[in-house]
Amino acid sequence: MEVFNHRPIVYVVSDSVGETAELVVRAAASQYSGSGVEVRRIPYVDDKSTIDEVIGLAQQAQAIIAFTLVIPEVKSYLIEQARAAQVEVVDIIGPMMEKIGTLTQKEPRYEPGLVYRLDEDYFRKVEAIEFAVKYDDGRDPRGIVRADIVLVGVSRTSKTPLSQYLAHKRFKVANVPLVPEVEPPEELFKVSPKKCIGLIINADKLNDIRTERLKALGLKAEANYANIERIKQELEYAEKIMERIGCTVIDVSSKAVEETANLISNMFQGK
Repeated sequence: MEVFNHRPIVYVVSDSVGETAELVVRAAASQYSGSGVEVRRIPYVDDKSTIDEVIGLAQQAQAIIAFTLVIPEVKSYLIEQARAAQVEVVDIIGPMMEKIGTLTQKEPRYEPGLVYRLDEDYFRKVEAIEFAVKYDDGRDPRGIVRADIVLVGVSRTSKTPLSQYLAHKRFKVANVPLVPEVEPPEELFKVSPKKCIGLIINADKLNDIRTERLKALGLKAEANYANIERIKQELEYAEKIMERIGCTVIDVSSKAVEETANLISNMFQGK
């Protein structure tokens, strides 16, 4: 019997929220006291590149993958690639779907997340919150295409708290930081400018915010991050990018997060 020298990991892969699969894995793991199984959920998987990434991580960590994938081609790709990489996989929903199909003599719809429509409003909020976390701070430019709203702006213009606040209003929000030395993702210029919102702020106000942030982190206030000339440079660059996108721009200098979020949600209500 193999003895783990590290904490055992189960990657939960889903083309929806992944909550069902995670609950099943945790229920199974709870029967093994002291096992210390770590569950890492990967939601909204609908492309091969994400599957390749997860398989690579699982292979490296000697982990297993539990999945609830209902789209046949995505499911088949995961199984084939996992087999090639010698990674163990567990199909949580597939066997039951097959039995239900036999019982009802009907074809499945192959649509992710149908179960959550039992309480659609609640689960839309859950999905939006997880979406905001996954696509926060420009981590994955694919979120720009999938989002309802895309926020752009320099550091400390409240992009992350705005994303979370809007997620509670059921909007899927991605946010992208604008830094002069980093070229913005090309997806930003391919999506409709109508779903992009640029956030600008007064330079002195931003200087105060960044100075306080550095103090909170125990760093020197005179760091380049809070240098007023550097801030002006960043803001000038950000405004040029926003003009290039052709998006709506909101000045958040004197606005609370709630006020800005309500302004944005009113713009997108009913869309």
